[in-house]
Amino acid sequence: MKKVFFTLLCLSIGAVATVKAQDNKPVPPPPPPVPAAQPAVAPAPDPDAGEFKFKEETHDYGEVPEGPLAETDFEFKNVGKKPIIISEAHGSCGCTVPNWPKDPILPGKKGVIHVSYNTQGRQGPIMKDVTINSNAKQSPMVLHIRGNVKPKPVDQTIVPAQVPAPNQTPPPAPVKK
Repeated sequence: MKKVFFTLLCLSIGAVATVKAQDNKPVPPPPPPVPAAQPAVAPAPDPDAGEFKFKEETHDYGEVPEGPLAETDFEFKNVGKKPIIISEAHGSCGCTVPNWPKDPILPGKKGVIHVSYNTQGRQGPIMKDVTINSNAKQSPMVLHIRGNVKPKPVDQTIVPAQVPAPNQTPPPAPVKK
């Protein structure tokens, strides 16, 4: 036991001596600071770029039945000085599908973005967005659809199986010959 204690004492003194010896060494200067990366500067918007002017940016379907597609057209005019080229449009989910003009919309001309919403299996409120990416001043441009999907009516043509009353005897089974 004394040997273990003595060994631990020697190791502790050696460790303290090593730390003290390291404290006397001169400390090297810290490395020079690395210059911070300059943030990317967004290009200034083109003052002559095309510009969307929509008749409406939010369409309310109101109450729609479950099952068929709910569809609407967002009409717009290019009120800018250059053509608008729509590179991409997407709905906020797979149930909302936009269809946009693939050709440039020249200044003063009109275009239509057709939006279909699949109501099948989606009872309740509709609150979806369509994002349009283009070279216009307002890019991305976000359009909105709203409404409420009414559930399908329950089919009343199903006839329940006839069950005999508790005190009634069931009808005789057909006889096979």
